Amino acid sequence: MNASMIQFLFRLAKALAAQFGPSCEVVIHDLMTNDPDSSIVAIENGHVSGRKAGDGPSHVVLEALNSGSAPEDRLSYLAKTKDGKTLKSTTIYIRDENGKPIGIFSINYDITLMLAMEEALRQFTATAPEQPEDAPEPIAQNVSDLLDELIEQSVRRVGKPVALMTKDDKVKAIRFLNDTGAFLITKSGGKVCKYFGISKYTLYSYLEEAKGTE
Repeated sequence: MNASMIQFLFRLAKALAAQFGPSCEVVIHDLMTNDPDSSIVAIENGHVSGRKAGDGPSHVVLEALNSGSAPEDRLSYLAKTKDGKTLKSTTIYIRDENGKPIGIFSINYDITLMLAMEEALRQFTATAPEQPEDAPEPIAQNVSDLLDELIEQSVRRVGKPVALMTKDDKVKAIRFLNDTGAFLITKSGGKVCKYFGISKYTLYSYLEEAKGTE
């Protein structure tokens, strides 16, 4: 790498580290060095991985040095440090006019704390195992909206649209509506009959069947 390229990469590394803070490590490797054991020519926030300028190559550097063909850039992959940190990493190969790798520009962001927070939030927002987790429980503004939502839930429980439902499917949906108290809502019977394409007599019959199979 020529001097102007190296100076630009140094400035870019400092800018990225300043922009994203102390958890963002930026590393520049020179693959044309006479000493491949000291490929790091610049590093910002080296405390993330515990490395410093003059240290040796990582796995991706060795891969580039040993590769017979130009390796592909690797974007947004996970890496781990010796002390157990989890890093979100990106490795970009700097190439000469012939496509040969002559350097590496690497960004390693320590997401260890974020992963711990993500797990804590997941545990905090988790529902009881017996509750369906298809979607968050909606808060209806009025009983009409509530009835509409309960009817939609009954359809999701069956797992097929009304047009494809058998009698048993409709009995299952009616059972769900009965169990959730949908029929306590005024004039709910008429709306349910219209939605499922059944008469009031059929609705009462399905209700009796549903209660009998509980």
